[in-house]
Amino acid sequence: MSQQPSVILATASYDHTIRFWEAKSGRCYRTIQYPDSQVNRLEITPDKRFLAAAGNPHIRLFDVNSNSPQPVMSYDSHTNNVMAVGFQCDGNWMYSGSEDGTVKIWDLRAPGCQREYESRAAVNTVVLHPNQTELISGDQNGNIRVWDLTANSCSCELVPEVDTAVRSLTVMWDGSLVVAANNHGTCYVWRLLRGTQTMTNFEPLHKLQAHKGCILKCLLSPEFCEPHRYLATASSDHTVKIWNVDGFTLEKTLVGHQRWVWDCVFSVDGAYLITASSDTTARLWSMSTGEDIRVYQGHHKATICCALHDGAEPSSS
Repeated sequence: MSQQPSVILATASYDHTIRFWEAKSGRCYRTIQYPDSQVNRLEITPDKRFLAAAGNPHIRLFDVNSNSPQPVMSYDSHTNNVMAVGFQCDGNWMYSGSEDGTVKIWDLRAPGCQREYESRAAVNTVVLHPNQTELISGDQNGNIRVWDLTANSCSCELVPEVDTAVRSLTVMWDGSLVVAANNHGTCYVWRLLRGTQTMTNFEPLHKLQAHKGCILKCLLSPEFCEPHRYLATASSDHTVKIWNVDGFTLEKTLVGHQRWVWDCVFSVDGAYLITASSDTTARLWSMSTGEDIRVYQGHHKATICCALHDGAEPSSS
């Protein structure tokens, strides 16, 4: 097996390619042609072995450590654009959300889809609660739903703003907060409270008018960023804003992209942020200075999504 880089950084673009980058140098060392559709979302497995690409209507899994242009697996039961994809912390199963109105769960060790939940509207975003037993989805009609994987049912429904699409959801690493960002540039923040049952309850905490344009991605900082807690919001106004979760005051505005900023991802320690933009580039930002310290150039059309895994792999039990 080839020596895998300790930092895996990948981007995908409307140019129908997925590119892998050396994070420090900015050099692209691998390009995968993806002719079948655009790629809406990228996610790296916890063990750093595979990259999932969510397309239309399939999800493809690529081997991070090989140069093969072919996927090692294809997941095919969605019937429209797959907008969300992610993995359970041990990497045993994958979840997805699609414009076909469903949220699905896939066992990576078995073919086919194991579970399906009906959202009744195009699903834009799905996140896994850190407890690993609840999925939270947001859809085009403005609904947020909690799917209890133990009870196998929808345990909670919220509509923060009627008929305003929920574009992105993010949960704090300790399960204490959830943020939903919408097409009107607004973030809704809730405290997550455990009820007497295992069900999660949402207590409204804050409403943040973050951008004039729509927010395409919101993301809370990771555990190793503590004691600092940040919320990043990427917007159609060409900027990313960094908010202090304590009071939701604006810390920094990251200025440099020339077009919409579609995606962002924190480094494991929260010291850096990677962004992907319609200006064809991805950028690496220093959180301490708010400056971009690397520009990843090579895509020929809008760069829609990025994935980063620079942490340790989970120890194999």
